[in-house]
Amino acid sequence: MSGFSHVDESTGEVTMVDVGHKPPLHRRAVARATVRMAPETAARLRSLPKGDALTVAQIAGVMAAKRTSELVPLCHPLPLSLVEIHLTVGDEGVEIEAVAETTAQTGVEMEALTGAAVAALTVYDMAKAVDKGMSVTGIALVEKTKQKPA
Repeated sequence: MSGFSHVDESTGEVTMVDVGHKPPLHRRAVARATVRMAPETAARLRSLPKGDALTVAQIAGVMAAKRTSELVPLCHPLPLSLVEIHLTVGDEGVEIEAVAETTAQTGVEMEALTGAAVAALTVYDMAKAVDKGMSVTGIALVEKTKQKPA
């Protein structure tokens, strides 16, 4: 037995998980990522006017979460009811939190993780000309809940 959700136990073939028998539940997932950078780079990001590079990263994260099933081959397409991307510039980097919600038969952790990752990559892309030593770290799922819809 492999224990992997996308591997058929009897054949070993890769497969999409059948969630047809599961009831729709309200599901929420929160993921985080960090872009580490030099303090000078973080200060430059904080000094940009509203509607700046961080807004572009926020929109990129939302768009990515909405397209997760196109990017991750065996991921189910989900009707997302909420995607939020929050970016906070600290002293040595940008902290990103992505929240995804749906009412469906499967979870939204992949959407939250994809949103956080793409927002982080967008920050990296926009600041790479200023800071060659940046890194994207700590992409992780930090919360996953499900409950019967109200």
